[in-house]
Amino acid sequence: MSRSAGVFVVLLVVLAGCQAPTATQASVAHPQPGSMATENAPAPETDRLGWENGYWHNATLSITPDDGLNESERAAVVARAMARVEVVRGLEFERDVSIDVTTRAAYANQTSGDGTANATQRTFENVRAEALFLVGEQRDSVAVRQESMGQSVLGYYSPSSESIVLVSDSETPRITNERTLAHELTHALQDQHFGIGGHVANTSDARKGRLGLVEGDAMLVEDRYIDRCGETWDCVQSKTEGTSVGGASSRMHMGLYLAAIFPYVDGSVFVTHLHDRGGWDAVNAAYERAPSTTAEVISPERYPTDADAVQLRDESTDDWERVRPAAGDGDRLGQALLSTMFMYTLYDEFNRSAAVDVRTALNVDDDGTMDQTDPLNYALPATAGWTGDRFHAYRNGDRTGYVLQTTWRNASEAGEFAEAYRGLLSHWGGERVGPNRWRVGPDSPFTDAYAVIVDGETVTVVNAPTTDALGEVYGPAGPTAQRVEAR
Repeated sequence: MSRSAGVFVVLLVVLAGCQAPTATQASVAHPQPGSMATENAPAPETDRLGWENGYWHNATLSITPDDGLNESERAAVVARAMARVEVVRGLEFERDVSIDVTTRAAYANQTSGDGTANATQRTFENVRAEALFLVGEQRDSVAVRQESMGQSVLGYYSPSSESIVLVSDSETPRITNERTLAHELTHALQDQHFGIGGHVANTSDARKGRLGLVEGDAMLVEDRYIDRCGETWDCVQSKTEGTSVGGASSRMHMGLYLAAIFPYVDGSVFVTHLHDRGGWDAVNAAYERAPSTTAEVISPERYPTDADAVQLRDESTDDWERVRPAAGDGDRLGQALLSTMFMYTLYDEFNRSAAVDVRTALNVDDDGTMDQTDPLNYALPATAGWTGDRFHAYRNGDRTGYVLQTTWRNASEAGEFAEAYRGLLSHWGGERVGPNRWRVGPDSPFTDAYAVIVDGETVTVVNAPTTDALGEVYGPAGPTAQRVEAR
């Protein structure tokens, strides 16, 4: 499939870099939303929604943000923003939130050495990035991710310290973006009510599924907050000044970017679906059973459901050692990452082909206009039937390999994924070298041997440095696997 030339200029919404009138408004006793109150409006007898630290949500502040905010101005902006998040979200802040502002240079310096300390974990992450055809084995995916994503982060909330750090592009750090402040304050509010920092997920899929709720919640609050700017509220940044982060920079790795923004993009749609059905009460209730898969976020009608418990046996020889992640025994990649694997071929520089049609992966109108509320389609035909997967990484000295076993709703959808995967191999320079077997040449960043084995509703992908080593990494991919031609 050929790429659309316009795909390279598409702005891919936001990345806030976080951990990242409702029914309750009727009970808020404060000046009516349309009247511009001042910071001197009478304080309520007790703390309540829409009032924080001396400021009502619709207070008009006498500040000059362009030359930076002094200490009192900054405290006023933060207090008012907290009151506004309360009004939008319908929840009261239980305690103050510490907020610091740093320059991008200082942030980059702080995070440059913040790689994965454990060498085994780093190896696992590198093999996983290779398995997703995002970063080849000749590069360190952790370093690529840090360099790439560090250009987009405008703020983050730390549950461990219950504090927010805003990242400013100015050499003089200052709050200039009320949108980002609203987003990160929502995370602080979530943490105070739902304890978002205490949950540990053991797979990539489960982490991104839960983040779909957390980030989608913050995105919905952020959008509703900014919608009032210039109309109901006077804001430091108006709603016309862009999103909390712009599109991809020249140093951005588009594959990692597509993987990272999933919780924000589809999470926003997921939480909107919950809110439309039951208001903020339905969103609050979801924290009791957050999505455990990205498939539930991609297709809200599937929530709540669990993934298949795929039992992938270790079938390697003694020469090959399992590389286990820090959390769990293996990993589940999930529908979102598998879709990203195909979507990245619209942006990589290896060749001009693509493993997915641009109008399938991007939600655009006939005139090429992108849907701003739901720009990306992670529900690709090749992955829509996903029900579970299991990923194992292996190493033998400095050589690595992996096994990815996936399950699908039926044999037809398993076959559809396998066929799309063969197209992916072809995109990266692969050629069939026998039944079920492929070889990607030395000019590709993913030079290796591959086996694609279809068995009913299960598709197993095996990777090794050579075709002979396929059976060493996973016994069933050995010579006997060639007896049956892949569908």
